[in-house]
Amino acid sequence: MHNDEFFIEKTKKLFEINTGWGDSGEWTNQDFVILSEKIQEHTGIALSHVTLKRVWGKVKYDSLPNTHTLDTLVQFLGYENWRSFKSQNGNGTISAENIVQTPVVVNDIKDEQPTHTKSTRPLKILLFAVCVIALIIAIIYVNKSAPPNVADNDYKFSSKKVVSEGLPNSVVFNYDATKSPYDSVIIQQSWDRHLQTKVSKYDHQHTSIYYYPDYYKAKLIVGKKIVSMHRLLIKTNGWLAAVTQSPVPVYFSKEEAITNGKISLPIEKIQAKNVKLQPVTPDVLYANVRDFGEIYSDNFVFETSVKNNYKEGASICQVSKIYILCEGTAIYIPLCSKGCISSLDLLFTNYYASGKRVDLSAFGVDFSSFVKVRIETANRKAKIFLNDKLVYSVGEDIIKAKIIGIDYTFQGTGSVDYVKLSNDKVNYEDDFNDASGGKLK
Repeated sequence: MHNDEFFIEKTKKLFEINTGWGDSGEWTNQDFVILSEKIQEHTGIALSHVTLKRVWGKVKYDSLPNTHTLDTLVQFLGYENWRSFKSQNGNGTISAENIVQTPVVVNDIKDEQPTHTKSTRPLKILLFAVCVIALIIAIIYVNKSAPPNVADNDYKFSSKKVVSEGLPNSVVFNYDATKSPYDSVIIQQSWDRHLQTKVSKYDHQHTSIYYYPDYYKAKLIVGKKIVSMHRLLIKTNGWLAAVTQSPVPVYFSKEEAITNGKISLPIEKIQAKNVKLQPVTPDVLYANVRDFGEIYSDNFVFETSVKNNYKEGASICQVSKIYILCEGTAIYIPLCSKGCISSLDLLFTNYYASGKRVDLSAFGVDFSSFVKVRIETANRKAKIFLNDKLVYSVGEDIIKAKIIGIDYTFQGTGSVDYVKLSNDKVNYEDDFNDASGGKLK
């Protein structure tokens, strides 16, 4: 068996034990959907149920899983990465020299004489009694420590937004958790486990504030079990401009950000709101999250032109990213100064490439002028062009997901000259000549 195949089989067995679901050969499609959610909740990384079914051999796929997929799977199991998992679990083979057989010694029955029979019998009885008592204690402990049964159907969970679009936005969660065996339950705003709030099982409403637009999955958790989950789309009202910081971003009006045919935040405007740019340089965010219609991650054309406008101190690398947000996943294309490409990574739904392991040097650019970016995706294959030159291709792991937003992040600050998103049904474009948020046909 191929070395990696050995470890993949071992990983599957560990998942069977970890989930408690038994033989994975009998897992259903819904099991893989649930497992996908659990992996994202635990690691913060999305692996689609289709990718998981490929790993488990439920879907025909001739290649071995990529390193990003394997890293994520073993991170769920508590390992740092795939290499660490392999190093801690041997080399995938067992050599004959390492097999030690313990000889079985059979005494000659004729020569053996029963000695000290009377003295050993009480000892055997005592040992037997100790074993019985230990077994009883273990059974009592297991019964006490076993988690109480939690049935999903006993719980209700829904939400409504205070405003249909715009940030910040408060969301009212309605829930019924009166049948919980615990006094409190947890409402989680998104995949991020840090955004959890304990609420009383006797209450029925809880409100949360969302400061950033995105496609979220809100969860109701009882004990350690997700009993209910629903999708929540927090939309912008046209373009949102903000400096990202915790806990509350610094927002700018459309009129402040959209001027002279571009969306841009000059350094002077940022500093006027008492935002410090050194020693740690914040990111500027431009976001437009909305219903773009029937356009998906596996078939679209995206065009834009961008420029990072700040190269001082800690912002020497000018790291910038273009995000295409999708339901349950995302695409992001990185750009930076040419000397910093090792720090980059690229995501295309389920495809991931790290600048530490893959050559992403083409994404090191000269920001002294605007950089044209074009993405073409068809038949689950993608091409990425910079300044009309093909620089990167993705030929695997692209899944179909509805596009719901466009984000730009610039270390320090940056400008966008135009944006276009289209397929055979949708045609969206914005030249930033006004603050309307673009035209959708």
